Amino acid sequence: MNVLRMAGGAALLMVALNTMAIEEATYQVVVDEDQLQVREYAPQIVAEVVVEGDFEDAGNMAFRKLFKYISGENTSNEKIAMTAPVSQQQRGEKIAMTAPVSQQAQDDGWAVSFMMPADYSLDTIPAPSEPSIKIRAIPAHRMAAIRFSGRWTKKNYEKHLAELKTWAKTRELVVSGEPVWARYNSPFALWFMRRNEILLQVENQ
Repeated sequence: MNVLRMAGGAALLMVALNTMAIEEATYQVVVDEDQLQVREYAPQIVAEVVVEGDFEDAGNMAFRKLFKYISGENTSNEKIAMTAPVSQQQRGEKIAMTAPVSQQAQDDGWAVSFMMPADYSLDTIPAPSEPSIKIRAIPAHRMAAIRFSGRWTKKNYEKHLAELKTWAKTRELVVSGEPVWARYNSPFALWFMRRNEILLQVENQ
């Protein structure tokens, strides 16, 4: 990910992930094997925007719009508390996002979304002023997850995704939807101190 090309608002957002006490996605661990887990996630509300771009740059392209939305560019002129992690998800017909910011690939781009704080509902969340941002609800869901450190590269992502898929297969987990790539730190964090995750939606068994 090219930090030099990151928009100013995105840089502020990512730095805040390291400097503020912020809300994270709520889940319960039901299987725990070192860096591999199965989690039950609570329902969520997300703000989502679709952008074009490659795997490593698409998130940066969407951050500015979403950051402006939570900074008060909405119909209520209301600031919305920041959440974590930042996630990137390849998009398919069935979408399951477990992180405040998710990114999904579709034929013409990526869907990037911020999770909204848990105290909002669809009735109380401010409507975006930017028409390309959509608000939607994500029901409770189960995810298999792998945690790792390292740089935000496609190679690192694919390596750990393969490990997660192998683990899910050995546990006979039924995977559906597309992978989520979750990032918890700013791009200025040392690569070996970064917390990254990949998550796969699995069916309840």
